[in-house]
Amino acid sequence: MQARDLLHKALWSAIYLLFILAPLFALLTRALPPTRGFGTEFSIALGYSGLAIMGLQFGLTARFRYVTEPWGEDVIYHFHRRVSLIAVSLVMAHPLILLAAGSESMVLPASIPELPLGAVFAGLSIGSLILLVVMALWRTRLKISYETWHLTHIVLALTAVTAGMAHMVAWGYYLVDPWKRTLWMGMATFWIALLLYVRIIKPLFMLRRPYRIAEVRPERGDTTTLVMRPDGHAGFRFRPGQFGWLTLWGSPFKITGHPFSFSSSAEVSDGRVEMSIRKLGDFTSAVPRVTVGQRVYLDGPYGAFTIGNPADMHVLIAGGIGITPMMSMIRTLADRGDRRPLVLLYGSKDWESISFREELETMKLRLDLTVVHVLSQPPDGWTGESGYINAELFKRHLPPGYADHEYFICGPNVMMDAIEQALGEMKVPLAKYHSERYSFV
Repeated sequence: MQARDLLHKALWSAIYLLFILAPLFALLTRALPPTRGFGTEFSIALGYSGLAIMGLQFGLTARFRYVTEPWGEDVIYHFHRRVSLIAVSLVMAHPLILLAAGSESMVLPASIPELPLGAVFAGLSIGSLILLVVMALWRTRLKISYETWHLTHIVLALTAVTAGMAHMVAWGYYLVDPWKRTLWMGMATFWIALLLYVRIIKPLFMLRRPYRIAEVRPERGDTTTLVMRPDGHAGFRFRPGQFGWLTLWGSPFKITGHPFSFSSSAEVSDGRVEMSIRKLGDFTSAVPRVTVGQRVYLDGPYGAFTIGNPADMHVLIAGGIGITPMMSMIRTLADRGDRRPLVLLYGSKDWESISFREELETMKLRLDLTVVHVLSQPPDGWTGESGYINAELFKRHLPPGYADHEYFICGPNVMMDAIEQALGEMKVPLAKYHSERYSFV
């Protein structure tokens, strides 16, 4: 399994680099225009590379399972954010280097109507990029709702890429050759096709495979479990720990879906899936008001955060609503009759906010399960673990041979960073622990 994943990662990484670098190298083939200064040519190369990366961003968020499966969807989305900053930096460096090199193309005309069309498109592309980055980095601080941000993000990204292509064609220095112009226009068509796939083709398939709410079950800790059954189809199979994108209100053509982990057992045979959602914002606050019989849409399954590798025992480390994928793993292992030792280290705010507290106790009858609750605000008289999960707590509750166990970590980023550092200090190999960071934006 791991060897196959490594092969897939290497393959898709090579394809990604090919799509970025091949069009750039293609510009250097066949007939070439007169050579200019190094600074000018270097800035042009940065601009073309930045534009290629920006276009491929549509592919990174298209949710192709064969592409995302080796890494996991959360890793792909975090890479999407990081590489976006690289693309913006390359595009922004392009005019700055031209200006520093004293390029004639940076000499502005006396009036705005005299601006070359290529310069107008360049300004539109760069302006869209700046606004896109500002809204992405400071969305919470600017109090922009997720739905508004998502729609604006798509519009700005599409504007930036389209204007960037128009700037490149209008300037036309390297695209005088019809073959090169066709190549880049083909690339642009491919990028737009990716966006159309996500926004039109995939929703059409989802529209024919709806789900119905069968039960709305309140849980501890401001959490609600939605039980969904396929409506007129067999549903899909998933692996414990995976997640899907949920559209609760409206059609699958709605601009925003929300990702949630499956909390039910992967061993069910009737296509039923459950998602347990904690009240953390505007969308999640409305989940308890969902009605039985309501039609919803699911896009999934996704994610590489799942059991299946050889291990002497599983160690599940959850913080808050990070318990959701762990419950899917626990329920699945119970249904499979797996008797390997299973340890759950579960960090919560207080005793009353522990979701699935009672069910976890009953699961001890079906599994070799040890549950260690760690409370940040323990009640008076509490004799269990308190504070936060760290290396010392691991050593108190896990048997030696730490590198032989398989670890799964899901919770707030601060908690996960600390736990990954603790596992590193305990000489646990990277291949033996898996993290699910559930904040995609």
